Amino acid sequence: MFVFRLLRLIAHLFLGMAICAILFPFTSAKGQEAHIRRWSHKLLRVCGISVKIDSPQPIPRALLVANHISWLDIFVVNSLQPCRFVAKSDIRSWPLIGWLCAKTGTIFISRGKASDVRRIFKGLVESIEKGEHVAFFPEGTTAPQGTLLPFHANLFEAAIDAKAPVQPYALRYVDSEGKLHPAADFIGDMSIVESILAILKSRGMTAELKQLPIIPTEGAHRRDLARVSHAVIAGGLGYAMEELSPVSVPADIAPGTAPDPQVAPQ
Repeated sequence: MFVFRLLRLIAHLFLGMAICAILFPFTSAKGQEAHIRRWSHKLLRVCGISVKIDSPQPIPRALLVANHISWLDIFVVNSLQPCRFVAKSDIRSWPLIGWLCAKTGTIFISRGKASDVRRIFKGLVESIEKGEHVAFFPEGTTAPQGTLLPFHANLFEAAIDAKAPVQPYALRYVDSEGKLHPAADFIGDMSIVESILAILKSRGMTAELKQLPIIPTEGAHRRDLARVSHAVIAGGLGYAMEELSPVSVPADIAPGTAPDPQVAPQ
């Protein structure tokens, strides 16, 4: 069963590459979104992951934010609404997955380059203003389930400048008993290959994505948005604020000056 799953996953990744290379140049933006949504949903099924989405309200022109657990998170969100994700440049070098992320609109950012942050920030504002859905993980890196790291505030400025709200989501991976599934964690020195193998060997994993109340940005400061988003997502995950890390104040780093703008898994 494991070998069969692995072969199906490899085949599905190559199918995604073929769709991007052959169909995307002749497909409208809406058509591309439909391909990304279907492909992402199938990817999760191939990995043995069922998806439970609680998103009853239409997703507005907004900056989407969520807690960050695994490389799977992008595809869970994309199975609901394909987005342009902000991700660290290291992901571009991942076999197959990195190429697919690039072709589906991922915005890569180089760690420690202030000029890169300025470029990315301007692009985010323009994308949101055009009505595109843009998403990022404000923790800046993956965290084990059961925890929620402080939120970096810098990229929230894009929603303010674009005059768009913030749409938060709470994400978790559970087993058949509703307990947090350990195979989803992608932390520390774990490689992407090790994570994929752990997920393919796991059983009964369900990804749960929950839409939370939208956060208006008019008259807000990025620190306010980061703090409110952190509290809303913590509540959506069922975490008590006093149980979280004591270092819970969002980092207030102005766009273009962030020394280490991590926005994707390590």
